[in-house]
Amino acid sequence: MFTGIIETVGVVTDILVNGSNKSFWIKCTLASEFKVDQSICHQGVCLTVENIQNDTYKVTAIEETLKKTNLNDWRIGDKINIERCMIMNGRLDGHIVQGHVDATAICTSKLDAKGSWEFTFSYPFSFAHLLIEKGSIAVNGTSLTCFNIKENSFTVAIIPYTFEHTSIHNVSVESIVNIEFDVIGKYIARMQSLK
Repeated sequence: MFTGIIETVGVVTDILVNGSNKSFWIKCTLASEFKVDQSICHQGVCLTVENIQNDTYKVTAIEETLKKTNLNDWRIGDKINIERCMIMNGRLDGHIVQGHVDATAICTSKLDAKGSWEFTFSYPFSFAHLLIEKGSIAVNGTSLTCFNIKENSFTVAIIPYTFEHTSIHNVSVESIVNIEFDVIGKYIARMQSLK
């Protein structure tokens, strides 16, 4: 379980293909604090640490994960958002993020709002019932508030701190991002569908 508050940005240093799986070596300032078997959120995707070597560690994504996320698009040198799992006696500064990506979205607009930035994303219409005005969404693992909700698009505003300290500054028009809808909204939608 995560909060969507990014701790650091890592860099992909190597990519290995093994059958239908891909393994990624990631350089990160927090790597020395990680341990094997620990769950870490990468661009919104929960992956398990398999190996640690100094300031670099290895994770593997299976075919199912590669199909539902943007991990197949990762390249050596890419910067990615990193967050360790939440501590249950800590503050929930963002919202509840599981690291289970629901879909990918495409950036359709990136606007410099003179002190902040506004990004608009299009996403599959089949998820439209899970978004509400001023509700929470995780974009590449970052907890954000969405607004200007349309049938298949939403906008988020990014403050300077988030722009500088996450990988959102690398997102441009046509970039593909991972999105996870609010888990509480998903449970409510499920309960309503069974009535």
